[in-house]
Amino acid sequence: MTYDVIVVGGGLVGLGTAWQLLRARPGLKLALLEKESGWARHQSGHNSGVLHAGLYYKPGSEKARLSVRGLQDMLAFCREYGIAHDQCGKIVLATTKEELPRLDTLWERGHANGLVGLRRLGPEQIQEIEPHAVGLGAIHVPQEGIADYPAVAAKLAELCTSLGGDMRLNARVDAMRRNQSEWNTETSTGTLTAKFVITCGGLYSDRLVRATGLTPKAKIIPFRGEYYMLKPERQHLARHLIYPVPDPQFPFLGVHFTRMIHGGVEAGPNAVLATAREGYRWTNFSLRDFTDAVTFPGLWKFLRKYPKMCSYEVYRSLSRAEFCRSLQKLVPEIREADLTPGGTGVRAQAMTRAGALVEDFSFEEAPGMLHVVNAPSPAATASLAIGATVAAKVPAL
Repeated sequence: MTYDVIVVGGGLVGLGTAWQLLRARPGLKLALLEKESGWARHQSGHNSGVLHAGLYYKPGSEKARLSVRGLQDMLAFCREYGIAHDQCGKIVLATTKEELPRLDTLWERGHANGLVGLRRLGPEQIQEIEPHAVGLGAIHVPQEGIADYPAVAAKLAELCTSLGGDMRLNARVDAMRRNQSEWNTETSTGTLTAKFVITCGGLYSDRLVRATGLTPKAKIIPFRGEYYMLKPERQHLARHLIYPVPDPQFPFLGVHFTRMIHGGVEAGPNAVLATAREGYRWTNFSLRDFTDAVTFPGLWKFLRKYPKMCSYEVYRSLSRAEFCRSLQKLVPEIREADLTPGGTGVRAQAMTRAGALVEDFSFEEAPGMLHVVNAPSPAATASLAIGATVAAKVPAL
């Protein structure tokens, strides 16, 4: 079967890209291929549902630009289609004197990125918003919130179908080969041909680049994020979103509290190196994925750079008491008995051969093809804006 465009990957970025293309180009013959039996089964469906406003990201970066734009696009989409969302706001909490200068940096970044309504808070003002949180200072970010991302994905799939998209589940892509001016895409359900192919493969984005005959610039290394839930009688300890000030010495944000869109309060995630790209539990193991990671020189350089952090993340994963101690830095009243096991997700993090995490959204282009290689958080928030950006790169066909 022949199409104008094939989009590979049925998460929020792939669905958002397909939708932006179909509504911008009526009559476009487009197929979206997803290997799972449903949409948004991995990163898009396993995150905590936060709407990110763009506070953390370096001004001028793709993350900053697309999260600021993407937040407004996502809010408008949720309003138009009646999808549950709540701009409840969050506080970013400094708990030590060493964190106060880093809070100043976030304040400057937030203003540089165009966030509105930011407020600096002192200890008493913190407790007006979050009575059980304790800190020396904080930033209140009223634009941030939460949304039902699985519902967003389902609506995008529905809209793409109504616009004529051929939406295919259970269609795993095995190889892609260039044939003159077209790409032959070999899938588990047959071969499809298209003038242009876009891959939004998340956990498998680097392998999809390699499947086209190119050498990816970075390797996807999977990090599992584990959550606890607060027991119902203790959910009053976090009203909205409570985040730490990130430590620039470490590549991950740290555990935090998130009120969920359909009820409950989530605490986490940590960041544990996973032994499978879909390794949602310690018992999940893939020989191919594990070998792929441990034979990559960048991973060993990363482990040598952050040995304490990596070992601590494993320890905290195995110790509920230590996980609780991390949470007590933000909300001292939390007790180990307040926590019950929650969900998990796997972050598809691109890493260079030098052992550095690719911080920004990353794209690779080739004749007749575009790969979304690195799209970690805030990609869910920014998915419609990423989709519009990618769609604009597709030439007239």
